[in-house]
Amino acid sequence: MTAFTFTASDGAALAAYKWEPATTPRAVIHIAHGLAEHAGRYARTAKSLNSYGYVVYAHDMRGHGQTAKSQDELGFLAEANGWNRVVLDVAEMLQAEARDHAALPLILLGHSLGSYLAQQVIYEHPHLLTAAILSAPNGRPSLLAKAGRVIARVERLRLGKRGRSHLINALTFGKFNERFAPVATPFDWLSRDASEVKLYFNDARCGFISTTQLWVDFLDGIAALSQPAHKRLIPSTLPIYILAGSHDPVCENGKGAAALAQEYKTAGLMDVTCKLYPEGRHELLNEINRHEVVSDLVQWLVRVL
Repeated sequence: MTAFTFTASDGAALAAYKWEPATTPRAVIHIAHGLAEHAGRYARTAKSLNSYGYVVYAHDMRGHGQTAKSQDELGFLAEANGWNRVVLDVAEMLQAEARDHAALPLILLGHSLGSYLAQQVIYEHPHLLTAAILSAPNGRPSLLAKAGRVIARVERLRLGKRGRSHLINALTFGKFNERFAPVATPFDWLSRDASEVKLYFNDARCGFISTTQLWVDFLDGIAALSQPAHKRLIPSTLPIYILAGSHDPVCENGKGAAALAQEYKTAGLMDVTCKLYPEGRHELLNEINRHEVVSDLVQWLVRVL
């Protein structure tokens, strides 16, 4: 792994990482991580993809991982327009990777929060991509997410932009463990692999409570994603692979992922694949059957490339 700093167009320094295969590369994959985690957690997945000949990049988003200069910065994207800024960060890194690997196909893999960012990149910058992979995504926002936009603004007014709302956390992450009781940690919903859950639980840069401003940014961003007109901007030939677990509370036990796949098909996309893993939880790349998950992903990549 090579760690480096990527300078965004506004001058922000983003912690970034590159994993290279030992053989001649066949394509480039950029990984966009989820909320309250960081890119370093994808090292094993990156090395596995290296073994199949893929160059892998990832970065710590604003307010995450090593891009956050302190614990206080964790969970804060920007003073204003944070959602579009982190989307643009992904697009700018893809542009740089396209220049550095001009002869290679370029694929974006977004997990959870990263899958929402990827959904916007797909319709705003489709020319950059050969294919896209969405892990644990959702389709149209739920009623709770719609109500959350109001709650997030009230909490921002009460606590300030950098305040951390236990109410919002309870309405979101706080409910994810319910079906898995009794549980050993607040994060058992992530994976059936207890060792992976423990690693997350013990990581000081994971599992933090995000700021009210991040929640406003995020909930506004996903509301815009669901507009049918945006999906019609995507080339009909762009291959999209959607994967989710049937026991993932974040995407309604896989129903949200399946709904998103149908939305893409309704918009006219001709190559949309949706794979649901029985009993899989939120982080399929850290699940007990992760080798199967990566193998299936690589088989799909071979077909579309």
